[in-house]
Amino acid sequence: MAKTKSAGSTSLGRDSRPKYLGVKLFDGQPAQPGSVIIRQRGSKFVAGKNVRQGKDYTLYSVAKGVVKFATKKIKHFDGSRRIAKVVNVVSGAAPG
Repeated sequence: MAKTKSAGSTSLGRDSRPKYLGVKLFDGQPAQPGSVIIRQRGSKFVAGKNVRQGKDYTLYSVAKGVVKFATKKIKHFDGSRRIAKVVNVVSGAAPG
């Protein structure tokens, strides 16, 4: 019995499915409660007002409004600083 298959088969060609990460709703776009704003690995973006973070770091809206991005300086307990990208959903603002 042959250990490897004969001609016509290959050991290559296997690949994982894409994870479809990234920003789903951009600045100025309307968001409904429960709509996914960003899918990410780790907290590259931080949840702001009317935004919550799922266990896989997905950011989603909890209120109806318009998506807004901002930057904020965060100070850690060891004194180091980091500029964080914050995602907010502002209600009452007109889209566009």
